[in-house]
Parts: sequence; C-alpha cells; structure tokens
Amino acid sequence: MRRLESVPAPLLVLAGIISVQFGGALAATLVPEIGAGGSVVMRLLFATVILLAIVRPRWRGHSRRAWLTVIGFGLALGLMNFTFYGSLAHLPIGVAVTIEFLGPLLLAAAMSRRAVDLVAVAAAAGGVLLISQALSVPFAELNLTGLGLAAAAGAFWAAYIIFSGRTGAEFEKLEGLALAMVVASVVTLPLGIASVPDWTGGLIAKGLGIAVLSSVLPYSLELVALRRLSAQAFGILLSLEPAAAALAGLLVLSQTLNGWQLVGMTLVVLASAIVLGLGTRKDPAESTGS
Repeated sequence: MRRLESVPAPLLVLAGIISVQFGGALAATLVPEIGAGGSVVMRLLFATVILLAIVRPRWRGHSRRAWLTVIGFGLALGLMNFTFYGSLAHLPIGVAVTIEFLGPLLLAAAMSRRAVDLVAVAAAAGGVLLISQALSVPFAELNLTGLGLAAAAGAFWAAYIIFSGRTGAEFEKLEGLALAMVVASVVTLPLGIASVPDWTGGLIAKGLGIAVLSSVLPYSLELVALRRLSAQAFGILLSLEPAAAALAGLLVLSQTLNGWQLVGMTLVVLASAIVLGLGTRKDPAESTGS
C-alpha cells in the first residue's frame, strides 16, 4: 500500500478502470459457460472471501440503520453485477458499458442545477441511440433483452453510488464494502447455485481472475487514489469507462464497433466528463461500477 502512495493518483484510477473493464471482458467469456448467475456468484464468492480475509470487518456493534444501509448496498451491488453480466450475453461489452453508464450520469445530472448538464444528458441520449443502433436497425432486430439488462444495470449502479456514500459514512475504510459483498453473495446465490456442478478447475481459475480484476484490485487502487484526487478529476477519469470497455472488447473478445457506434460512445464520454467531472458536486461518483 505504501508503494501505491508514490504512484500519481490519476494513474491509479486509470489502472482501476482498465482492470474493471478487462475483468468484464474476461467475464464475457465465462458467461456462455455457466450463465450470468453462475458467473456472478463465482466472482462475488471469491471477491468476498479475499476482502473478508484482508479487511476482517466487525460483525457486532453496528446500528440498525447501518445494517439497513449495508444491506441496501449489497442488494444494489449484487443485482448490478447480475444484470450487467446478463447483458454481456447479448451485447458487445463496449455497448453494454456505455448504456449502463447512463445510470450514474443521470443520477449526477438529477442532482445538478446547471443547464449545461441537461444539454449533456441530451447528447448522451443521442449517443446511446447511435451505439444501440436504434436508428439504423429495424426495431424487430434490436436486442431488446441485452439493452434492457444494460439499462437495469445502470439503474442499479446509480443505487450502488447512493448506498456507497451512505455506507462510507456508517463504516470505517472497507468494512462496509466487505459486509456488502457478503450480502451480494447471498442475494445472487440462488441465481447461480445450479451451475456449481459445472465449475471446472479452468473456470474456477478464470473466476478468481475476474474477482481480482473486477473487485479487489480496482477497489484497492481507488481507496488510495481518492485520498489525493479531487472529485472533479475522478469524475473526468471515470467517464473513460465506455472507451476502456470498447478497448477490452477489441483486445480480449475481438469485438468491434462501427463508425456511428464510436460516435455515440464519444458523445456519452464527453457528456459524462461534463456532468461528472466539471460540475460543482463533491461526490459525483463513488466507484468504477461493474
């Protein structure tokens, strides 16, 4: 941890973003094997065990409000991951993340009183229409299941951000996150427990890698970076999530986007930079999400 303190904070955030998106790309190769539910359960179980071993949270001495908060946090965390992984079975990861990103974007805009944020959201909406191909593909050919799951993941991401802030106020350091991971694991277990007999050694190794790339590593990097980075700078860096997802999709999954989809992604990235990074709010976002 001390060595990380010497690394520039923006580089830590960028590393966290890249880690999350390459973890998501790796998860996209796991979903066809054991389904979205099995993939989420495997990732969360591994990540939870690692975090519990590192954090060693207290189980007693918390108020009823604190427990309700961490339960809400865990529900949002678990369902965000489940719906996002479900979308990966239907959409390229770059498309899924761009649509999912509307969640924190709309949340930040709703908390703003600036007219420019409303313009940015309108531009982002146009970008989503382009990247989803809603303007170029017949309605009957649109993958509504994938688009719906990605949009649901965005809604749960917004809820995750809200409960993340509240959990941070109720618990010390990563204690609340570790407890929320336990809740998320319990909530999603019924969705993926049937896949356990299909977990081979190779799939388990992949799941462990996803847990580290998508949870343990980015959360640790953010924890160190946010001590030295302004909320505005963090928001601008966070807006690069869709672009990082597209890069991971290209390198890991050989997924490509057409010109109009890239234009749509650019609109969302720019809108996010305006709303999340250039506003006056203290906490525009709390995490790199899925």
